[in-house]
Amino acid sequence: MSLTYKDAGVDIDKQNLLIESIKPVIKKTFRPEVYSELGGFAGLFRLDTSTYNDPVLVSSTDGVGTKLKIASMADNHDGIGIDLVAMVVNDLIVEGAHPLFFLDYIAMGKLHVERAKTVISSIAQGCIEAGCALIGGETAEMPGMYKEDEYDLVGFGVGVVESDKIIDGTQISSGDVILGLHSSGIHSNGFSLVRKVLFDKAQMKIDGYVEDLGQPLAESLLTPTRIYVKSILNVLRDFQIKGIVHITGGGFIDNIPRILSDRSTAVIKTKSWEIPPIFKLLQNVGEIDDSEMYRTFNMGIGMTLIVSQNDADDILLRLKGLKEKAEIIGQIEKRKKDGKTVILEDL
Repeated sequence: MSLTYKDAGVDIDKQNLLIESIKPVIKKTFRPEVYSELGGFAGLFRLDTSTYNDPVLVSSTDGVGTKLKIASMADNHDGIGIDLVAMVVNDLIVEGAHPLFFLDYIAMGKLHVERAKTVISSIAQGCIEAGCALIGGETAEMPGMYKEDEYDLVGFGVGVVESDKIIDGTQISSGDVILGLHSSGIHSNGFSLVRKVLFDKAQMKIDGYVEDLGQPLAESLLTPTRIYVKSILNVLRDFQIKGIVHITGGGFIDNIPRILSDRSTAVIKTKSWEIPPIFKLLQNVGEIDDSEMYRTFNMGIGMTLIVSQNDADDILLRLKGLKEKAEIIGQIEKRKKDGKTVILEDL
């Protein structure tokens, strides 16, 4: 008897069915610069160089991490694609870049068409929120590499910024103000610790209602990552932002130093915003030190902007008009000899 690829666990017909079924959803993300149809070997995007003097392309790639485990535990995959897009495009906007296009990679132990459609639809939703086009991707069925119900996600994004508008932190100086834009929750990092605390140690149930959270645990953990692109682009039209930090893995401690010179210290006033209940729950149940919390999680601040003190109030007013919750959470000071790059004040 002749064996087939399907006998080995890879169903090409299912993959073709998936591609055809998601085309209408993906086309909703297209921008005028998209120069190819879905289903080709590569996605084509025509950069309109007439609108730029000296364009620089900016690229980023990321995944969702073990938050995928939570999605599988809850059998809820509706927002996980937004997480994927957010983790990539939020890194692009940190450089001042406008996201142009996005590609995804989905690897599954067994192709579940409806689940894949749900995930890709949420990726498309994230792209619409970020203003970028989903111009291609890959869905791989990999029996033996993953269990039948397991899957992994990776995203790739490209943006563009004028060379003289790149935000690299070189203009940051003592006296500048740090603005914190609120997160929607845990976002997409730290979930290995989340799972260890809530499920291994506390033996909590994914579908259980948690009084301290005021909602089921799954709903809190699976809240999609905020996409800050359009709000920050709006601010950039009229104000100078000297530095932007995406608070992801590494929290405040490891991310803020990435844009500071060895002459500057960021002083973060940790009592200047309300810590969301999910972080308080994690810290109390896991008996986690403050320093570990601020190095692992965003603690309710998903993005920080470093701006001139003279601009701070006007930018906060603009952000409020854009429905962003934000406030002053610290300032830049001259670093003392052998001083820290980041000081968490009030801890």
